[in-house]
Amino acid sequence: MKAIIGGTGIDRDSRFYENAVAHVNRYGEVIYSIKDDIVYLPRHRPGHRLPPHRINYRANIAELRSLGVTDVISIYAVGSITKLIAPTRFGLVQDFIDFAFGRENTFYDGDDESVRHVPMIDAFDRDLSAAFLATAAMEGYPIPANVVYVTTNGPRFETPAEIEAFRRIGGDVVGMTLGTEVALLREAGIRNASVAYSINWAAGLDAEGMAFMEGESIMKMVSLVIDLAEKTLRKI
Repeated sequence: MKAIIGGTGIDRDSRFYENAVAHVNRYGEVIYSIKDDIVYLPRHRPGHRLPPHRINYRANIAELRSLGVTDVISIYAVGSITKLIAPTRFGLVQDFIDFAFGRENTFYDGDDESVRHVPMIDAFDRDLSAAFLATAAMEGYPIPANVVYVTTNGPRFETPAEIEAFRRIGGDVVGMTLGTEVALLREAGIRNASVAYSINWAAGLDAEGMAFMEGESIMKMVSLVIDLAEKTLRKI
């Protein structure tokens, strides 16, 4: 079984809410859809009802593990810090810096599971990432594969000073969910490739403040990225 996890913009695609089912596992309730052996999981729930800091990441990833999911392509809307991915562009995440706090971000918390320290040197599966990169190139979309994602806690946006600091320490894009989600996928032993698509310049980098892409433009890019993810998962 394969899966696609999506958030802002992604969860408006019908594949993420048509024929949705709800299931409660030991960590909480999860809502997802299954179509043609691909699980579509909207991390914010259908209708985008949960802010980043309230997402039950453990319930989501535990559910994928219980469904027998082996491969995930996770998709994230981000703000651009550098020109590596400008607004309207997308690319593969190679590494991340995590500034999120106050979240249930591990399965190994000394409760029912034994303590384990999971290495994050290869947080993203190389073969799955290469497969997505090849699919994108074949479809006419050569994309960068070395994006560094900075995870903030949200739900507020970042200050210009924070964005400047993130740029100085090596961040290319900023978002609020990847660090928590990817760490849990790694702990669960699920192969993951992460795709970031930019919908705006981060705070302080746009003359208009924070100008977001039009909704129609976002949906076009969302549809493209989901299609590429599906094609990748079906051929691996």
